[in-house]
Amino acid sequence: MTTNRIEQETFVAAPIERVWAVLTDPAHIPGWFGDSAEVELKPGGAAVFGWEEHGRVQAVVERVDPPRAFAYRWANEPDKAPTPGNSTLVEFTLTADGAGTLLRVVETGFAELEIPADKQQQSADGNTEGWTQELGELKTYAEKIDG
Repeated sequence: MTTNRIEQETFVAAPIERVWAVLTDPAHIPGWFGDSAEVELKPGGAAVFGWEEHGRVQAVVERVDPPRAFAYRWANEPDKAPTPGNSTLVEFTLTADGAGTLLRVVETGFAELEIPADKQQQSADGNTEGWTQELGELKTYAEKIDG
């Protein structure tokens, strides 16, 4: 059976407002997630995350609740619009914790991808590893920038 849910969290030694900016502002996103980013920060807004080695991945913003929650649905293949059957939902939750922020990411929908089960699992495994790396990079980036 395909893993259908990834859940990870990290503590970032930075105020929640800074973590929110790092998570959602296209000027900051390439500091931890890919090489380029475009985000229309409103429900229904378009987003594109670019990697030289992976291409440009399209997304649609699902939820914006500053500075507590951000969610988008992104396609599992580059250069495709996210639709039912080719996308997963990524949800970030930020919680103030003293002078820092607890950041949680949950990605769901791998079992609904219209690809063979082994490819669904491959996608879930790849994104599990990816989120571990990306959250580590977000933590490092958010903790070193000013503001």
